[in-house]
This record gives sequence, structure tokens and C-alpha cells, in this order.
Amino acid sequence: MENKENLEAARKCLTASLETSSAIASALDESGSRLELLNQRYLGLQASLRPISMQKCSFVNIEHGIDSVLCSAAALLKVLDSVHQLEQSLLTDPSSDLDTYVSDTKKLEEALKLLTDNCRLAVGWLKDIYELFQDKAITNELCVLKVKKYLRILQELQVKEEGARLDEGLLSTAFDKLELEFHRLLIANSVPLSLVSLTSPHTGQQTSIGKHILPLTGSLAGKLHSIIERLNANGRLHKCQSIYVEVRGMNARRSLKTLDLSYLDIPTTEIEGVQSIESYIDQWGCHLELFAKQLLDIEWRFSTTVFQKIGPEAGMGCFAKIAIESGILSFIRFGRIVTERKNDPFKLLNLLSIFRVLNDLRLKFNQLFSAKACKEIRTVIEDLIKKVVNGANEIFWQLPAQVKLQRPTSPPPDGSVPRLVSFVTDYCNQLLGDAYRPHLTQVVRIHLSWRKEAYEEGIVLCQMYNAIKEVAVNLDAWSKTYEDITLSYLFMMNNHCHFCNLRGTVLGNMMGDSWLRAHEQYRDYYAALYLRNSWGKLMSILVVQKDILSPSSASVTCQDLAKRLTAFNLAFEERYKKQSDWVISDEILRENVCKHLTKGIIPIYRAYVKNYCLTTENDAKVDKLMKYSAESLENKIRSLFQTKQRKGSSIKQADLISKIKGLSHQFRLTLAAI
Repeated sequence: MENKENLEAARKCLTASLETSSAIASALDESGSRLELLNQRYLGLQASLRPISMQKCSFVNIEHGIDSVLCSAAALLKVLDSVHQLEQSLLTDPSSDLDTYVSDTKKLEEALKLLTDNCRLAVGWLKDIYELFQDKAITNELCVLKVKKYLRILQELQVKEEGARLDEGLLSTAFDKLELEFHRLLIANSVPLSLVSLTSPHTGQQTSIGKHILPLTGSLAGKLHSIIERLNANGRLHKCQSIYVEVRGMNARRSLKTLDLSYLDIPTTEIEGVQSIESYIDQWGCHLELFAKQLLDIEWRFSTTVFQKIGPEAGMGCFAKIAIESGILSFIRFGRIVTERKNDPFKLLNLLSIFRVLNDLRLKFNQLFSAKACKEIRTVIEDLIKKVVNGANEIFWQLPAQVKLQRPTSPPPDGSVPRLVSFVTDYCNQLLGDAYRPHLTQVVRIHLSWRKEAYEEGIVLCQMYNAIKEVAVNLDAWSKTYEDITLSYLFMMNNHCHFCNLRGTVLGNMMGDSWLRAHEQYRDYYAALYLRNSWGKLMSILVVQKDILSPSSASVTCQDLAKRLTAFNLAFEERYKKQSDWVISDEILRENVCKHLTKGIIPIYRAYVKNYCLTTENDAKVDKLMKYSAESLENKIRSLFQTKQRKGSSIKQADLISKIKGLSHQFRLTLAAI
């Protein structure tokens, strides 16, 4: 009976134990989902809660978990004390000890980051515990008060940390000071470059500042690096770049002000009227070379060095803005204005001058503007090169046609060398000279490559030869328009002499010795025709038999001699009056023609006058018929064929400008007609 009672007691005990286990399991199930949301950060707290019945909870283990959280909060307060110490350091001026200031700023960042991470975690724990208390209707007021107290403290810490990063907060103020120090260092080490002093006043050649002169020292670079790294780590790189562009851009603009760049502001509508455009292009080339090789090269190296620890794109982004703000686009705009001028022969020379500058700077441009940030600059430079190459080829390939279209015009009324002839030969000599020929050849080569056509050696020379051939055809056509055949001979003599004078020039060497000798022969041939047809009959008036000229001869009367002298005077004056406006352009040729005339006329005239005076020794009419002495007649002859002398330099200049304008206008008309 007693054993039965013992078994019954054991059964009841087991049943009670099972009921207790079921209650605990039920409580754990209800809190399981919430504990999972804490991402297993509450393992210690779970261990203390699991074996305790919610109905008889003593809170010993819960208090232990809360104490652990509060210990973490106490550690955060110690971090806050460190923040207060750093705050005093960061109130100083960074320039006094930049390395320490940057180091303290970094420490402050780390401290605030620690506060951020741990405050968030601890606040999350306490909030969940507080919610657990409320869910289970736990009434331990001491425990609840502790949780609420430290939750409030941690939330205040969190607000303080966030405030440190806001404007006028501790960390934000420290960054502001670093930005000011960055600005100060740049200003103190940005000295305008005297670009004028880098150009020799005599040769125009540049004096390099030297590769050994670095744009900034290692010490300065280290300071700038440390500031940029801190600002970049806190999302302030853009502000840092803005400061850099502002300071260095202003410094670059101040450097350019040492040059006279007023020509860059000439409007497109006025560029046609600028007679000194070539001198402006020379200045443009010199200034652009200074700008690229000196000023922009320094800025490129400076930007690369300052931002090298951040990445190349950061520095190149700043450099591109500095290049644009300091005026690179204004230089390119000037070149584009020249390409947009109306087509004329001088424009080809202008375009070749611009191409020479751009080609000389090609490698430097590739170095400076290869980055992605410089795409806008690369685009405008490439566009200018295309305009230069296309414009130069358009004019060059039309040269022979332009000359041909001048054929209907009239030759000079004085028989001199037409302006077109002298212009074309001088122009071809310029194009074939060392200053233009290499660039003309390269421009033609590039243009053909764009059109997928092969370049052939001698193609430029062939085009020049075709232009000169058209000039020769023009001369033949013009010579036939003179009504006076004698003037036609003089005209051809002048022009063949002009071609002979090309000997020793680049164009003369291109045309060849046989071509020059042929023109020498034509010159002499037309000179002989001119002398015979114009002055040959004049001699026959005075030529009589020697025995008749003898003073003792009775076969000639004074009246016969007087008639001959009168006829000679009239014939000479007629020729002199007609040819007094004729011109022999070449001085040596003019002297030779006058020498032939004096040798052919003066000895015969002198002999005739001498014999006439002997025959009419006592005749009162002698003085009236003796209109010219031998000397005065020779002076008359030597006064012929002179070029027209202009009075005053201003008149000469105006005539030259008028000549250039006239030729340019003619060529423009022909270009429009092609």
C-alpha cells in the first residue's frame, strides 16, 4: 500500500514537472521572433532569460544583461571625453601645425564613427528590452528606470555625434578650416608667370623656364595631399576642387594679362578689314605657344601632383576648367575666325601659318588634353584643324583655275608687267619657300588621306607649274590686245625679263634652267623687235651718203639739211610723246634698252648736226632748227621707260593696299565662279 502511494506521488511530481516545462517552452516561443530581430546580439541576455518562468522572474539575469549594455554606454562616454579633448585642439589655426591638425581631425572622425556605430547598437538593445518589459507587464520599477535613464543618455550622445557633422558642427567646422588652409596655401604659392619675359625681344624665341623648376615643392605637396585626403574621405572633394580651380584659374588669367591679347577680341565682321592679319597671326602663334608650353604645362603638372593620391581624373577635371577659364577657347576662336574669312590667296598663307602653329603644338596638346575631362578642348582643336586643312586645300587646288579666269582682263596700258604676273610668281615663291612648303605639303597629304586618296611626290610642284603655265597663256592672249604692235613687243619683253629674273629663286629652280634660258631668248628677241620697229626708221632720216655730208659738197643745200633735221625732230618727238608713259619694269633691262638707243641715235645725230652747222655757218635759222643738242637728246632718251614714282610714303602705302585689295577681290570673284 505504501509503495502504491509512493508511485502515485512520483507520478504527480512528473506531471507537475511536465506542466512547468510546457509553460517555459510557451514563454520562449512567444519571445523567439523578437530575439531573432536583434540579429543574435542578445545571446548573453537570452541565456539569462530562458530558464526563468515569466511568472516568477527574479530579474537577476535580466539585470545582468542590462548591466552589460550600460557598461558599453559608459565606454561610449569615455570616447565622448576624448572628443571633448580633440575639440580644444581643433579650435586652433591649422596653419600653426597642419600635420597635428589633420591628425586630430582624423581621430575625431574615428571617435565619431565609434560613437555612431555603438550608440546605434546600444540604443537598439535598450529599446528592445524596454519593449519586452512592457509586453510582459514587468513591474520592477528600478530596472525600468535604469533602462530609461541610459536610453536617454545614449540618444543624447547620438544627437551630439550627428550634430558634429552638420554645418557649424565640430567636425564640419574642422573641415571648413582645412578648406581655408587649402585656399591659403594655394594663394601663397601661386605667383603669376611673366610670359613677356619668356620671349626674346630680338628673335621672338621663347626662353624656357626649365624642367628643373617644379611648380610646387615636396613639402607643399605633402600638405595639400593631407588636406585633400581628409576632405575627400568626408565627401568634400568637390569643394576642394572648386577652391583649386578658383585660385589657379585666377593665377593663370593674371599671367596672360602680361601679354597684349586685344586681337583675340576682334569681331568676325571686322576681321576682313584688318590689313595686318598676318602680324596678328604671328602674335597669336607666339602667344599660344607660350600659353601651352609654359603656362598650361605648369598647370598640368601642378594639377597632376596635387591630386595624384585621389586619382588622375580629379586633377585633370580641375586642369580642364583652368584651361578653359584662362582662355584656351579664345585662342581657338581666333583661329576659327581666320578660317571663316572669304577665300583669297592671302588666306591660304594665313591658314598655313595657323597650321604650322597647331602642328608644332600637336605633341604638347596630346600631353595636356588627353584626359576625358578635356574632351571639349580636344573637340574644338580638332574642329579648327579640319577647317584649316579643308580651307587651305580648297584655295590651293583652285590656283591655276583662278589665274585662267583672269584672262579676259586687260593688260597694263604702259606695257609693264601685270600685277597678276608679279603677284603669282611672288606668291608661288612664298608657297615653295621653307616657311610654307613643308606645311603646304603636309596639309595636302592630310586632306588626301581623309579622302582615301594616295599622295604622290611632286603633286605640289605640279600644281605650281600649272599656275605658271596659265600665266604664260594669259600673256600671249594679252599681247594680242594691244593696237600698237610696238607696245606689244615691249610688253612681251618686260614679262619674259620678269621670268628671267626668277633665276636663283625657289620657283626658278623648280621651273628649271632650260625654261629660264628660253625666256632669256624670248626677252632678247622681243627687245630686238621693239628697237627695230620703233626706232629703226628714225635713223634713216639722218643717214645720207658720206660725200654729201662733206662741207665742200655742193650737191646738198641748206634747205635739204634743214628738212631732214626738222623731220627727225618731229619723228623723235612723236615717239617720245607716245612712249613717255611706257614702262620697262626691270632697271637693268631699261638701262640696256636706253644704251642701245643712245648708241644707235646719238653718234649719227651728233655727226649730222656737226656737218649741218658747217654747211649753214652764217644762216640765221640755225638756232631755231637746232632744237636738241646731242647731250639733251641723250638725256631725253634716258628719261624714257621710267616707273612712276609715288610722292609720299602714305601714297605708296595706300597704293599697295589698293593693289592687294584689288587682287584679293579678283581672286574671290574667280573662286565664286568656279
